[in-house]
Formats: sequence, structure tokens, C-alpha cells
Amino acid sequence: MEGYESDTYGDAFADVYDDWYQDLSDVSDLVTLIDEHSPGRALCELGVGTGRLAIPLASHGFAVTGVDTSSAMLDRLHASDHQQTITTVAGDMVDDMPSGPFDVVLIGFNTLFNLETQERQQACLNACSEALTTDGIVVIEGLTPPQQPDGGMVDDISIRSMTATHVVLSISRHHGADQLLEGQFVEFSEEQGVRLRPWSIRYATVDQLDAMATAAGLEVAARFNDASRSTFDATSERHLTVYSRSR
Repeated sequence: MEGYESDTYGDAFADVYDDWYQDLSDVSDLVTLIDEHSPGRALCELGVGTGRLAIPLASHGFAVTGVDTSSAMLDRLHASDHQQTITTVAGDMVDDMPSGPFDVVLIGFNTLFNLETQERQQACLNACSEALTTDGIVVIEGLTPPQQPDGGMVDDISIRSMTATHVVLSISRHHGADQLLEGQFVEFSEEQGVRLRPWSIRYATVDQLDAMATAAGLEVAARFNDASRSTFDATSERHLTVYSRSR
């Protein structure tokens, strides 16, 4: 998308992110899952955003470092982190990845896919692997890519929400050949007029993700539909995968 930069998403969504996506992951379930696979409490979240996951994880005893390119997102995090429990890094989740070591590297829903080339996604997983403790894990949440056999381009327009004074339209384009999904949430309101909220992701299939993980010295320890550990199968629209160091 022309004009789209690494911090565009965060700056465009910071003011609504917690309201729109507060139910995306259950933190209690996530804590239980992490505890089953890692004995440690040093955690780095890439794309930490507003602290939707990081702040409650810190309240469960994790020492959390969060990385994000968006100053607007980090401002929201700092305002919500009343106990100042999160160590933040303003930077890119590849080039500015902290050295650790970390027991857990968490990459929340679709965050890895914000890196818009396979090379950058591979570099991110390489950096995650290098930052892990011996028994450390990488936890990745992502969508299961939509099926598009011909690899062509598909446009879609739908209504995200609507009231008497406010409507949000979702406009998206799927470039199948490039594994690219991009779009805009176009928000109309009587009070504020029109607001654009652009987004763009380069998705990977679970097989592609596993291949990148293998190249980074990681292997699948577990895969579920989500943090509640419901079964992942061919009908799943999302996944949560736990990777550990290859033995």
C-alpha cells in the first residue's frame, strides 16, 4: 500500500485498539499455556502495542519487555501501566530486538505478519531464537490464510459496526499471489467526520511458518486453535503455535 510505513498501523489504531480487540486473546489461558511449556518468567513481547497482553502478563509475575515501532501505541501503554511494570523498547522488532535472554518471546495475533516480506519474517524468527534461554519458547498467534486457488486479487467491502451516528466500513484487498492482505477501516461519525485506519499484512501458512522456524533452529512444541488450547484442524481460521529450541 503506497505510503504505508512500519508505524502506520499502530499510529492509526492506538486510540481504538483496546476497545476493538480486547477479546482477541484470553490472558489467563495464555498464562496457563506458557507455564506448561516454559519454567521461566522473563518475557519479551514483539509488537507490544497498548499493553493489551503485556500489562496483565506482568500482573501474573512475568518480567515483560515490550517492543513497538509506534509511539502512539507506546504512549497508550505507558498511560495504562500504572505500576510502570513494562520495560519498553521503541523500535523495530527485527533490528531492535533485545538480546535477552528470554524464557518466552510472544508475538501476538498477526504481529509477525506486519513484517511484509518472508525475508524480514525469517530475520525476526532468527532474532527470537538467538534471544531465547536454553529452555525458552516462542509463542506465535496468527490467522490461517484464506483459500484463493487462482492466486488472483479479491476485493471485499463489509460493515464492521453501525449505529445511528457512527459507522465503520471494512474495505480490504487480497493479493493471493503475493500472500498480501491490506485494507482500510473507514470510520464515519457525526462528531469527527471521516477517519481512515489502514492495515497491511503479509501472511504465511503454518507450513511456511514451520519452515522458517526450522531454519531459525526452532521446532513445533504444540499447536492449538487459540490460547484455550482448543484443537487446531483443517477448519481452523487461526492458530497459536509454541516453538522451542530444536533438540
